[in-house]
Amino acid sequence: MDRARPGGGPDVQGFSSATVYEGPLAEVPPDGLRKIWLWAVLIAVGGFLFGFDTGVISGALLYIKTDFGLNSFEQSSVVSVLVLGAMVGAMGSGRIADRIGRRRILGLEGLVFLVGTVIAVLSTGYAMLVLGRLVLGLAVGGASATVPVYLSEISPKEIRGRTLTLNQLLITIGILVAYLTNLAFSGAGDWRAMIGIGAVPAAVIVAASLWVLPESAAWLAARGDRDEARRLVASVTNEATADRLLDRYDRGRAREGDGGGAAGWRTLLAADVRPALVVGLALAAVQQFGGINTIIYYAPTIIEETGLTASNSIVYSIAIGVINLVMTLIAIRVIDRSGRRPLLLFSLGAMTVMMALLGLSFVADWSSGLSLVCMVLYIAGYAVGTGPVFWTLIGEIFPPRARAAGSSASTAVNWLANFVVSLIFLPIAKVIGQGETFWIFAVIAGIGWVFVSRFVPETKERDFTEVDADLRSRFGRPAPASADPD
Repeated sequence: MDRARPGGGPDVQGFSSATVYEGPLAEVPPDGLRKIWLWAVLIAVGGFLFGFDTGVISGALLYIKTDFGLNSFEQSSVVSVLVLGAMVGAMGSGRIADRIGRRRILGLEGLVFLVGTVIAVLSTGYAMLVLGRLVLGLAVGGASATVPVYLSEISPKEIRGRTLTLNQLLITIGILVAYLTNLAFSGAGDWRAMIGIGAVPAAVIVAASLWVLPESAAWLAARGDRDEARRLVASVTNEATADRLLDRYDRGRAREGDGGGAAGWRTLLAADVRPALVVGLALAAVQQFGGINTIIYYAPTIIEETGLTASNSIVYSIAIGVINLVMTLIAIRVIDRSGRRPLLLFSLGAMTVMMALLGLSFVADWSSGLSLVCMVLYIAGYAVGTGPVFWTLIGEIFPPRARAAGSSASTAVNWLANFVVSLIFLPIAKVIGQGETFWIFAVIAGIGWVFVSRFVPETKERDFTEVDADLRSRFGRPAPASADPD
């Protein structure tokens, strides 16, 4: 999930190739704010489905593998094909959203969620299930791109940070609800019902896009529909404020230009952008190759390996969902107080130690309880730092002209690494052992700690010029003749 930096000026959210400007809604009275918060919650249901559909497979897989007789590769592909679809959905949704609007594409993504859910629930075998998960992945990736952009554009700057973190919060809630759903249907082993529950929030998104949600005023203004944009802004403020804010939007758009596109991608190869690109891509890879989604996707399967039954392993996996939610809430509160680097270093250090101990718990045949403690503490370490800070940093380290392309490139690598880890985890664990596989993840998290300590700049309360100077210093690059203003 992406978080907007506080303050004015152009900013980029999500994976859209288009430049996203400060939402032209400010000076909003209480009634208008309540309306905006309603819109924000409904939009963020897309984040909930992101979390639910990535988390629900963890419990459902325990019963799917028996019903369909899946081997370890087939189990991994059922999980990882969603991530493959998400890569495609994320990369393609930006252009579609720019063409048809934020409201319409969110409704379309809700419809794709429904179609994928129906295919998965009605699956008669492995191939049909994989198809359903692939379709769900397209919707997951599209939502991960659309929701932050949409939230940014309907929110006044005073609450934009909170509305954007609402997306991240609902992702973690979605994962927790997925675990609780798995528990509710574990007694009957009804994996179809587990997956089918996702149709309810998907239907909410479709209905909201048809009858409740407005189009983004920024998108309307960019398309030249100033009258409709003005009407929307005035509905939560007043006409005079609407005129003033739309004029401000037009001036900002004229200063920044169109942004994104092919030229935006080419800027990533510029000498002054490469240090930021290295940091963005490295953090994207470390976040996934540190092992997080082996826990999110396979928690019940891993716990079952310690000797617990499938039902009991689902019960204990709920603790992982709870701690993920709680620590995300803590991270949201402290990220602007403690800074990015301290949180990242603490997080990666905790992940390294806990993943190493988790591996040892399998190799040394420790009790199920100790293995679960290691998993919970690992999740806590990840959720308080590496998880949310990555999304914050990729919006802060790139120069304005490369921010859209840099964010997109970093996110694409994040999805790709997610796909690779989810696909190869079970087969590798079968060959070398589960504990030894966890040690590989621990080593990668440790390398990430070294990389952050050496190359990642602090961005808290710094403008881009200061961040860029720190970044150049860490990479041994000379300072530019003139700073690129943010």
